[in-house]
Amino acid sequence: MNSSLVTVLQIIQIVISVALVIVIILQAKGVGLGSLFGSNEAGLGITKTRRGLEKTLHQITIVLGAAFLLNAVIQVLIQR
Repeated sequence: MNSSLVTVLQIIQIVISVALVIVIILQAKGVGLGSLFGSNEAGLGITKTRRGLEKTLHQITIVLGAAFLLNAVIQVLIQR
């Protein structure tokens, strides 16, 4: 039982990580290449609020990141 649960959790971890990578790439697709490397307009005092799809992708990223972390902690606790 314990080994099958660990296997299921590892598969879930892989699925979460792939989804997280895809969502992050989708977020980076909408910005310019310069801001991808850190030279955005935030240093000029210009702020931008997230709206629509950008806000949804941001929220999905947070949820997937939390799920990834939670799943990793559960795996560590089960394998002890």
